[in-house]
Amino acid sequence: MQKSTHSETEIYSILKEGESGVPTADLCRRYNVSNATFYRWKAKYGGMEMSDMKRLKELEGENNKLKRLIGQYAFEIEAMKELLKKNF
Repeated sequence: MQKSTHSETEIYSILKEGESGVPTADLCRRYNVSNATFYRWKAKYGGMEMSDMKRLKELEGENNKLKRLIGQYAFEIEAMKELLKKNF
């Protein structure tokens, strides 16, 4: 997945502008984002405060790190099983 070129603060301010009544097409044109991106942000971050957005980002990073660790350990376990099969 491509990393966002907009920070959490920018996304937060764009969404707040959208909530205040600025037309979506104008926002997308001004900040150079597609309508799909704007609505994806709205679905994911809509109604959140800035601290909630940062906490969500931290948890997603931690979750990805744990998934990589689990994958690595699963690979090592399978390799050990294969090695033990060959030895016995």
